[in-house]
Amino acid sequence: MRARAELAVALAPAADGRTRSRVSRLRSDGPVLLRPSIATGAEPLRRWALDGPGTARVARVAGAGGPLGGDDLRLRVDVGPGAALVLRDVSATVALPGPHGDMSRADTTVRVGRGATLVWLPEPVIAARGCDHRVSTRIDLGRGARLVVREELLLGRYGEARSPGTVRQRLRVCVEGRPVHDQEIAVGPGAPGWQGSAVTGGRPALGNVLVLDPEWGTGRYARPPVEARTDAALLPLSDTAVLLTALADDALALRHALDASLAGLENDENDDPSTETAPAAQVLLSRPGSR
Repeated sequence: MRARAELAVALAPAADGRTRSRVSRLRSDGPVLLRPSIATGAEPLRRWALDGPGTARVARVAGAGGPLGGDDLRLRVDVGPGAALVLRDVSATVALPGPHGDMSRADTTVRVGRGATLVWLPEPVIAARGCDHRVSTRIDLGRGARLVVREELLLGRYGEARSPGTVRQRLRVCVEGRPVHDQEIAVGPGAPGWQGSAVTGGRPALGNVLVLDPEWGTGRYARPPVEARTDAALLPLSDTAVLLTALADDALALRHALDASLAGLENDENDDPSTETAPAAQVLLSRPGSR
């Protein structure tokens, strides 16, 4: 099956005279369906003030099972200058084998215009036994654009953690044409060494959250909590971008670790440095030339 979906958001005048982000194009084919949605709770990074009616919200809904082997799914997202979009999934994506052993693909291309904001929080991709799935995401940001994007991957359904399907997943993020983040991960029987300590360490759940905010200044941010069922890290990529990454024993522990790490990025200017218990308890993100 081949399916295409397109989503565009732009600033438009509202009845109260203010400008708000509005969905200007919404086109989708099953099994990738896009539907306008409403806020279901507080959005991440409160300082971005995305909870009000000025933010466009869209949900991605599965119109059929899969993707199945042989499926080719493509999504294009365009967030216009100054607009704000929160894009979520309704449910997880289960990559399944097809009847002929073919590979399935899911390609997403995103453009975020000058001064625009995208919060993209998809649900996990589940690599069911026997699947061969490729995920490719490219996000191009204009000057002053802000981004939160989450990736979660579960190795198999219940009882399949030792023998999941094969998934290759790549995320590339560029700002004004210059790469900020380009990461590819391959897991499953088609990826040698995937169970090693350099990839999954034997954990069946892995994920990342990439946050980019051009207005970041010097701030103190809590490191991710590390529990018995979770390994987590916070990796500054530049003075404006940070990658949160985690491995866990299950989907719930993974989501908890990523959510807690994201909450730790809230900049609290009232933090007292004298309360720090250990140098490793915090990470400093700073602009060049700042203390």
